[in-house]
Amino acid sequence: MKKLISIILATVMLLALCACGGTGTTSGDVSYDIPEGKQIPDDAVLDITIASHASWPYREDWAVWNYIRESIGGTLNINAVPATDFATKFSLVMASPDMLPDVFGFQGKPSGMSNYIEQGAFLSLDDNAEYLPDYNSFWDSVPEEEKWMIDTRREADGKVYYAPIYGMERSTNLRAWLYRKDVFEKHNLTVPTTMEELYETSKTLKELYPDSYPFSMRSGLANINVIGCSWKPNFHYGVYYDFENEKWCYGATEKEMFEIVEYLNRMVTEKLIPADFMTINTATWQELVATERGFIMPEYQTRIDFFNAIAREKNPEYTLAVMTPPYAENGTGVPMVNKFNYDPMGFSVANTKNEQSIANAFRFVNWFYSDEGEETVSWGKEGETYEVVDGKKRFILPEGEESVQELYGFRTIGTYLRCDPESVDLSISKEQAETTDQILDYTYPHLEPTLYMSLSSDDFNKIQESDTSIATFVMENLQKFVIGQRSMSEWDTFQKELSELPVEDVLSVYEEAYNRIK
Repeated sequence: MKKLISIILATVMLLALCACGGTGTTSGDVSYDIPEGKQIPDDAVLDITIASHASWPYREDWAVWNYIRESIGGTLNINAVPATDFATKFSLVMASPDMLPDVFGFQGKPSGMSNYIEQGAFLSLDDNAEYLPDYNSFWDSVPEEEKWMIDTRREADGKVYYAPIYGMERSTNLRAWLYRKDVFEKHNLTVPTTMEELYETSKTLKELYPDSYPFSMRSGLANINVIGCSWKPNFHYGVYYDFENEKWCYGATEKEMFEIVEYLNRMVTEKLIPADFMTINTATWQELVATERGFIMPEYQTRIDFFNAIAREKNPEYTLAVMTPPYAENGTGVPMVNKFNYDPMGFSVANTKNEQSIANAFRFVNWFYSDEGEETVSWGKEGETYEVVDGKKRFILPEGEESVQELYGFRTIGTYLRCDPESVDLSISKEQAETTDQILDYTYPHLEPTLYMSLSSDDFNKIQESDTSIATFVMENLQKFVIGQRSMSEWDTFQKELSELPVEDVLSVYEEAYNRIK
């Protein structure tokens, strides 16, 4: 019965989308009067649905939204949906054509969006160049080494339906190896440069602090994908693209996987890493790191400000700092972390079939890539949100206000596409900002394609069942090996079991899909 209901619901949604589907028509001149300095007519109304982040829930009176409204013109109706409810709301909206807003502001690309794109529910930026002069001019001016930011938004047909972010790569999802600098200096410890030195240093710290777990890694296997470079550039434990050898791989089948698992198993066995690092909750982990119980970890750069601010209330000497990533001396390891510093936020224009509304929606998106748009959403207005001191801009933050996100709404969901990197750096403490260039030097230059690639519905249908079953099998067994529930002596057996699964079929689909967009 449940299966029948699911089929009926899916059919209803598909039929509804077909009603709003097709590619729509946005070509030709749209006749309407746009006031000078504005982007859309005074009587135009744009319906915009955005996700609202729990840390910075949408506020209508934020300065940034006032500035955006002044620059765009018309009327902007903002429907802010709590991020926790957004997936459900998105599905309901997509099932009813008359509920489609003109623009979506996503926190990250929703699940199933590629199917909606194939069905014509969204319009590509490529096919609407007449409304996007600033967008095209800006991306044409971006250096080749930064073009990856727009490539991450390409669909299976090679077009962009999800407007890309620029400037936030200096902050969002930036990963690094961090360590307790004050503790190392107190005990005259040398910062480890290899994974073996990390092991030996962890043992020394364990002797000094018996209740500690010196290597305070969390998030289980997910962090293997962050520190994979320590064993092999761009290494992930599942499907990944090997840029060095230009081929698709499955990490769990490679020799580096054995080396990583063996290493983590040794750390767990000797209690140098939390035994529950696979599932440890954030609060417990934070308590570990904020005290004298956690000293080395692969983490987000933002954790520097987070822990230094909290811990220094009790221990003024507390200093979490950046270290050079340690690497395995196996001939393939490098002192880097894998690239995760991309911003998943963005705008998409829905196919409402109203030509004028579609034009207005694309003009709205286009403004964010203009010089005026960048200046406005990055800084706001002089004397209101920032001031110039000694020839340099700095944000105005009254005493007691913690961030420009909370006070002005800058860099909250739906308020930016192109950002001034200098303003991004000034949104964090000087101590943390000074680490950014160092961390970027330690970051592998290529973003793993599986983080952004869109499979066509045909590709997805080919591998959905196989991909899921392989991933589940791999995850369950790697976890068992790491925590000692399965002996490392059974590794060859595990590899034989894995070889009997359709791994190569899955890799072939990813290879074909990647070749279409690269």
